[in-house]
Amino acid sequence: MIRLHNLRPRPGSRHRVKRLGCGESSGHGKTSGKGHKGQKARSGGSIRLGFEGGQMPLIRRLPKRGFNNAAFHKTYAIVNLSDLNDFKAGSVINEQTLREAKLVRGNVAGIKILGDGELKHALKIEVDKISTGAREKIDKAGGTVELRQGRPKPAESENASEPAADEAAKPSGRSKPKAARKSASKTAAKKSKAGKK
Repeated sequence: MIRLHNLRPRPGSRHRVKRLGCGESSGHGKTSGKGHKGQKARSGGSIRLGFEGGQMPLIRRLPKRGFNNAAFHKTYAIVNLSDLNDFKAGSVINEQTLREAKLVRGNVAGIKILGDGELKHALKIEVDKISTGAREKIDKAGGTVELRQGRPKPAESENASEPAADEAAKPSGRSKPKAARKSASKTAAKKSKAGKK
């Protein structure tokens, strides 16, 4: 039985400290494993990650053009038919029930059903995607499949249309049409000339 007086660290977790500079015969004498001279042999000498002695480093030499779709990649939670046999016949299978059953975890874009295994009884399934084989097996078992049309968005406020109407009612920055502004500028020029005379 483990008690406070016989606790020991896990075997292999603790190592003997390498003793350096203890003579030639120790194998770590003279230069103590640091080689001869150079920046890395000095006390406190180190080189940052990616530094290549002053030449253009690889990370800057490689081209970085083009479009990368990784930022827009959607991750779907995968659920196989064999996982659905734990539910009772006739029950509705959706994201909420799958999360309660711990079959789906984390933040995902939706649920996808794959056809691994056999479905033993009929179920009503509401998911985002489904494979052809899985759909055939569900139909064969007497179940139904309903694909969700996008994830539900947060409810918008009822007064969402009012700001647009207010903006439309506001007077625009142009108080006069172009022709009126041109004529006004001409009259102002004539007046200034008359004043100079």
